[in-house]
Amino acid sequence: MAWDLFLWILSFFVSLALVASVFYQVICLTDLEADYLNPFETSTRINRLILPEFILQGSLCVLFLLTWHWVFFLVALPVTCYHAMLYKERRHLIDVTEVFRGISFEKKLRFTKLGFYIFLFIMVVFRLTLSAVYSFTEDDDLLHLF
Repeated sequence: MAWDLFLWILSFFVSLALVASVFYQVICLTDLEADYLNPFETSTRINRLILPEFILQGSLCVLFLLTWHWVFFLVALPVTCYHAMLYKERRHLIDVTEVFRGISFEKKLRFTKLGFYIFLFIMVVFRLTLSAVYSFTEDDDLLHLF
């Protein structure tokens, strides 16, 4: 039971980092649109966060698969596959010269990912709370109801 609690604590911090990363990317794109940042600064700030985000999302998905949390794995799988497709086609980084042309698409994409990560964060917080309550009460049978 302690491993289950450790899994959800780890998932909590990973999903919190994903929410913060995408929120920062949205702020950078909004600052570019408002002309507070130039395209080079914006693309540099966003591009240095892309690969860590992909790695965290992929590792979270694999963690859910290895621990047999199928619902969470199936929820995280489409975004992980989308990230893998972007990386394979080398479209994962923002181009400095094309950033203004695709700013509306990039903002929509980041807002969609932010909504997904917030949804995943809420699910993880719920399971973390359940796991903490059940591990402290040591009633293992009730945890498997959910």
